[in-house]
Amino acid sequence: MTQGFAKDTEKLIRQLSLISYLMAERRPVTATEIRRDVEGYSDMTEDAFARRFYADRAELDALGIHLSVDKPAEGFSEQENYSLAPEAFHLPPIAFTDSERAALQTALTLLDGEFAYAEPLRLALQQIAWGRPSPLGSDSRQTIGLGITASAGGGEVSARLAKIDTAIYRRKRIEFEYHTMGSDETSLRRVDPYHLLFEGGQFYLVGYAHERDDVRVFRLSRIKGKVAYATKAEHDFKRPTDFDPRGYATRADWQFGETVGTAEVWISERIAWQVERHFGRFGTIAKAQDGSGDMTFTTEYASVRQLAAWALRLGEHARILAPDELVSELADRVELLHDRHTGELELAAVVPAEEVDEVVEPAGAKRETAIRPERFARLVTLASILIQAGRANERLRFTDVCEALQVSDAELREDVAVLNVVNFGGGSYVLYAEVHDDGTIEVDPEPYSDNFARPARLLPVEAKALIAAIDLIGDHLPEGALNSARDKIVAALGADPMEQGLQVASGGGDYS
Repeated sequence: MTQGFAKDTEKLIRQLSLISYLMAERRPVTATEIRRDVEGYSDMTEDAFARRFYADRAELDALGIHLSVDKPAEGFSEQENYSLAPEAFHLPPIAFTDSERAALQTALTLLDGEFAYAEPLRLALQQIAWGRPSPLGSDSRQTIGLGITASAGGGEVSARLAKIDTAIYRRKRIEFEYHTMGSDETSLRRVDPYHLLFEGGQFYLVGYAHERDDVRVFRLSRIKGKVAYATKAEHDFKRPTDFDPRGYATRADWQFGETVGTAEVWISERIAWQVERHFGRFGTIAKAQDGSGDMTFTTEYASVRQLAAWALRLGEHARILAPDELVSELADRVELLHDRHTGELELAAVVPAEEVDEVVEPAGAKRETAIRPERFARLVTLASILIQAGRANERLRFTDVCEALQVSDAELREDVAVLNVVNFGGGSYVLYAEVHDDGTIEVDPEPYSDNFARPARLLPVEAKALIAAIDLIGDHLPEGALNSARDKIVAALGADPMEQGLQVASGGGDYS
């Protein structure tokens, strides 16, 4: 039945058919029954089935879908039995209030198209908004804008982000060429990737650097060329149990890297309260004894450049007091800055307009995002959308589904074809969908579509995208509706995704 599809697609059909079969049976089944009844396994030899079934189980486990295995008692020759509890696949319902739903709609609409995890975010929203319009699908008018993004920052950085994100989840060691600003040198680094951090508009990798024999922080924009796996092993390392990613999300820009000293900064009364509010957690505050309202801000630093830049942005309202070597270096940097802005201004040559190549994107061009979701997640989401429409006896507009899932015409047609052959023997299909010439999709859900007629558990990258989007917006929306929505989502997931791959740091305020 699956002949004619690519090998990766055949694998997806097997995995989806296996899930539907196990949940439909509602009892433990043997490997022999699976091989006989599940689409894609029956034409395999015993050895080939053993290899493929083991690999499929491992991939589903990596996606957070854990099959239960009942092993026979010692001394007995019976086969292992496999089952899949509904709660291991379905997402518990989440009862959002109207204010929480409105906050999600506002926050996530602001990020749409400007978010490195935009595509898995869309799939996550389809699941948590089950039975209601997706927040990103709203036609409500956007009346505010947001001056922050979590885009990856260009094609090359996007590719690195996607590779590193996968390496973190698969526990794969990576290697890359890295440019160090302090030494102005580029060298090969071999790193066990532990966590991603988004801070101040930049993505950072936190991982164990083998050349330094210690945990280090790498800015993705300073990686040169491609990121590659260092070995062909399935897994290369285990993240230490005492590693706490939250510590890296509570550092100021000048604290990234190895600490080199402690600075004392005088802050004037005019902005003292602002510095205390936004940066007090990065050091200690001591108020002046003369009752003037001024204060001294003491903070550890790893980057002279970043600390100096922060102090200079505050103008006459801040002055570095200690240590002496930092004061001297800051004075040298100010003098250099003055010299480079003194004298006649040299302008670049004007380029005639006809020599500038205009880049025109084709009509309907799909937005490029950094992190592409697993196709498995897309197929599960599409199945739920099609089944819901079929049960309501409604036809879907083909272009609407393409927009909702951010896929091309060809991708959607192939996905529909794949779902049409998901079955587990005896004609037990999940659904049949037909794309008509008038641009609509008609769906006939089969009796066994029940297994996909409820929202599926969020896969790791979807959960990460959803919580990262909420954390990125942070306290920009009032009344704490996002915070309570976040708590409900984490409770439904059973764990906080931000502790398993990505941390969004809280940014400081802007001052003038």
